[in-house]
Amino acid sequence: MKGRKILVTGGLGFIGSHTAVELIAQGFEVVLADNLSNTTEAPLEGIEAITGQRPVFEKVDLSIGAEVQGLFDRHPNFDGVIHFAAHKAVGESVREPIKYYLNNLGSLGLLLEQCRTRSIVHFIFSSSCTVYGEATRLPIDESAPVQPAMSPYGNTKQVGEEMLRDAVRAYSGLQVIALRYFNPIGAHPSAHIGELPLGSPLNLVPYVTQTAAGVREQLQVFGNDYDTPDGTNVRDYIHVVDIAKAHVVALNRLMQHQNTDAYEVFNLGTGRGSSVLEVIRSFEKVSGKALNYRIVERRPGDVTAAYADTRKANEVLGWKAELSLDQAMEDAWRWEKKVRNLND
Repeated sequence: MKGRKILVTGGLGFIGSHTAVELIAQGFEVVLADNLSNTTEAPLEGIEAITGQRPVFEKVDLSIGAEVQGLFDRHPNFDGVIHFAAHKAVGESVREPIKYYLNNLGSLGLLLEQCRTRSIVHFIFSSSCTVYGEATRLPIDESAPVQPAMSPYGNTKQVGEEMLRDAVRAYSGLQVIALRYFNPIGAHPSAHIGELPLGSPLNLVPYVTQTAAGVREQLQVFGNDYDTPDGTNVRDYIHVVDIAKAHVVALNRLMQHQNTDAYEVFNLGTGRGSSVLEVIRSFEKVSGKALNYRIVERRPGDVTAAYADTRKANEVLGWKAELSLDQAMEDAWRWEKKVRNLND
């Protein structure tokens, strides 16, 4: 696929920047779009350090029609779009639902309109296991019923998928793969890029590493009375590099006309659930540091347990997660130490 030009929205975010690395490694030309609401331009340096190439960066608010129009006017020859850009914090979405609907769904609609008018037919959507809500069975496969969303964030992913299904039916030629991933963690093993949210982290692992680094005083574990083996939430934690590679596999599937339907869905996970306390123990093992944490009340919008049935991704998409929880925690800690200039 050498020479194909791909738009990566949210391209300076955690998953977007890692996916850019994998795309460049496969010979794609990459344009990154981001409004820098939860990142900085620093990942550009990291991507260049890893790949030897500095991708084009466009600072764009994708929820503003004129800015989206301008982006596509400046780059009229995209061969595909990988859409990551979205607000993504469950707790924040409960507090500020309209912010999430306007941004997450508005930006998707504007992108799809540009794809329609410019005949861009390859579209990869960053979906989420949150579409399953409180699943009725585990592990969760792609045929599991989409339950009422537990949060506005989860609902934006459900409605986003509905928008894509409708677009595929209405727009001739549009081909979409929605990747429902579980809980991406870790960092690039080079420590040139990783997860570095602005302000207080909203995901578990960066809060773990920042607490160990002394940036945060204490990690809060939200609830220990769930119906799980140790009472804490269970999630399917997957290394971000594995996630990034899956996007390239999915894009190639569309470009090589290997998809069997115009709209396809795949779970991305390891197939194994790990509790919050297991994640903490994994970190303590690979880092050699005891973590300061305490149990607090449950957080609104959190489901009890979610982990993937990955057989469809393994057998149909031809992708499989290869990296372990310990490897992800080790890479995340290496990244944190680099960012904070810490020695072992």
